[in-house]
Amino acid sequence: MKPFVGFPSGPVRQTPIPDLFFTELLPAIESREELALTLFMFWSLHRQTGYPRYLTFAELENETVLQQAFARSADGDPNARLREAVDRAFERGTLLRLCIADPEGELEYLFLNTPQGRKAVDQVKDGSLILERRGFVREPQPIDPRPSIYELYEQNIGLLQPLIAEQLQQAEADYPPEWIEDAFRIAVESNVRNWRYIAAILERWSREGKDDGDWGSRQGARRAGRR
Repeated sequence: MKPFVGFPSGPVRQTPIPDLFFTELLPAIESREELALTLFMFWSLHRQTGYPRYLTFAELENETVLQQAFARSADGDPNARLREAVDRAFERGTLLRLCIADPEGELEYLFLNTPQGRKAVDQVKDGSLILERRGFVREPQPIDPRPSIYELYEQNIGLLQPLIAEQLQQAEADYPPEWIEDAFRIAVESNVRNWRYIAAILERWSREGKDDGDWGSRQGARRAGRR
């Protein structure tokens, strides 16, 4: 076995995992495969951009990292154990599942059971959200070249605290990544390095619209951020 050399120094990408995972799910999960799948879903969906965020079962079958973990865990077909892990996570309520059929067959979509995941499933069911056409599979693990909101916070403000992490997670779901990056940039240029100020900028843009060429909203955002 090749030993792990340790985590490097300096900024590294982080994957936020809710505390409820450790207090409720982790003690209940008995299957190593279900645990690996659950952690992989948190990791992979966090690195997606836009809305909705999901993976298909076909994508999971082609995930090299996941397949390697399953191949080492026990004897038998890794895909059969993947199917069992998905079924277990669905029955437990960790994952939400949508199976969309057409004349060519059926495509299975998997979402984390989060507010965003539940919203997406409800929208698909009521017809207000249409997922990709049957047979078109997105590239797995789409990675945004922009720094994550957590990286921006730690690079420009300081050590990330749990309460702030929840606010950042919500902001990442509510606002486009370029807005978040621009708001952090304004905060740095204005030497007002706190999240309340940045959140005020984002809220103002959400209410009034964002003009990429006009930074005149800084003063209003500064006043809002210092209340």
